Parts: sequence; C-alpha cells; structure tokens
Amino acid sequence: MSFNALIIGASSSIAQAAVTLLADNPECRRIFTVSQCPLNFSTNKVTPLLCDYSDSSIHNICKTLKPYAGSITQVLICNGILHTNGLNNQPIMPEKKLEDINTEQLIHLYHCNTVVPMLWISHLLPLLISEQSVKMAVFSARIGSISDNKTGGWYSYRASKAALNMLIQTSSIEYARRAPNVKLVAFHPGTTDTPLSKPFQRSVPKEKLFTPEFVAKRLLFVLDEAEVDQKAAYLDWNNMPINW
Repeated sequence: MSFNALIIGASSSIAQAAVTLLADNPECRRIFTVSQCPLNFSTNKVTPLLCDYSDSSIHNICKTLKPYAGSITQVLICNGILHTNGLNNQPIMPEKKLEDINTEQLIHLYHCNTVVPMLWISHLLPLLISEQSVKMAVFSARIGSISDNKTGGWYSYRASKAALNMLIQTSSIEYARRAPNVKLVAFHPGTTDTPLSKPFQRSVPKEKLFTPEFVAKRLLFVLDEAEVDQKAAYLDWNNMPINW
C-alpha cells in the first residue's frame, strides 16, 4: 500500500539515511522533510519544508501539510541535542558531577529534547487521524530510562529524555482516544557514528558503533513490526523493549 512519510529534524545523519531508504521504496509516494536549514536530496519524492521549531512555525508547517491529512502514515521525529560548541559563550557537554549543573544547560536541553518533539506530537494529531495505521517514532535514548540508570551523570540529557518518555507515554493515552490508528514509539538508536556521538566514541567497541544507514534501516524495520495498539513502545534499534 502506498504511503507518505514525514521526517522532522531532517538534517541529522540518521534522518537523511532514512530519506534515502524511503526514496528507494516504491510504495513511498512522497517524503516531507522538516529542517532549520535548506537541504538537498537527489530524489524528486522529497518536499522540503523549513522550520525554526517555534510553536508558531510548527503550527504553520502543519497547516501546510493539512491537504495531506490522512495520507501520512510514517512520522520520524529526529530532533535532539547532547552537546554544542556554545550557549551564551559556554560549551555544552554532559555533566560529570553535580557541580557541572547550570540553569541554562538544563533549560536548553529540555527545550530541544523534550519541548520541540512534544509540540510536534501535539500539532500533528489532527493530520494523522485516518482509517490507516500510522507509526510515529520519536528519537529518545536508553539513557532516559529511570530504572536503567546505574552510572549517574549526564544530568540534563538524562532528564530531558526521561521527560520526553513521560510525554510520549501520556500522549499515547490521549491518542488512543482521539487517533487510535496511531502508534507512538520512543526509539533508542544506539551509539551511531554521527556528530552527536563524536566526542564519546573512543570508549565504544567498534561493533557497537553503528552507521546512520544501519540505524535508519533498523528504525524502519522497527516501525514496520510495531503493532498499532493503545500503548506507547520504548524500543531499541534491535526491536527490544526498554524499561521506562
């Protein structure tokens, strides 16, 4: 059955690999990509959309997509941040100890990793209601699992992903009432060879450092295998469940 896909945060390496895979799928008619900066893709299936990820900008993108309501059946929300070169002239890196915590970093990571994906989940709801099954993957991380936290540290990143997981779970309850055709998946991609993980790859075994192409393929497989029911799923790249 033919379908349309929506990829948000399309400038990420995994998102771009997913675009390539979907473009090669004859059943995928159109791929809408959302990013802050213009992107070039070598396929005419892509319709690029620019967004600054403010509430109003996300609202306007969803208005643009309104003619395609009911036809978008795969959604990837790939937004996220772990570190940056600077926020208010200070670099952002995962905190190693309590003394590293600061207000600006906590707020910035919460906004990027939690607020922005949640705004998409909220605004997209009316576009996804249909008779067709819809799978929505939101990029989370195993580090957001409260029960799996054995090492501590990385306070703002852990907290932002744990908060995102709660919002996905809570959203799935309302989606079950208002858009029961939609399945929400919190997706852990594993450690992927992307700019996000570059500073931390030294300690990762070679066999556990994945290519974006591998993760994109696994992501689409996980979505294909997911059953549409009333519960959100928290799954890793190997389609294995993670404790919330």
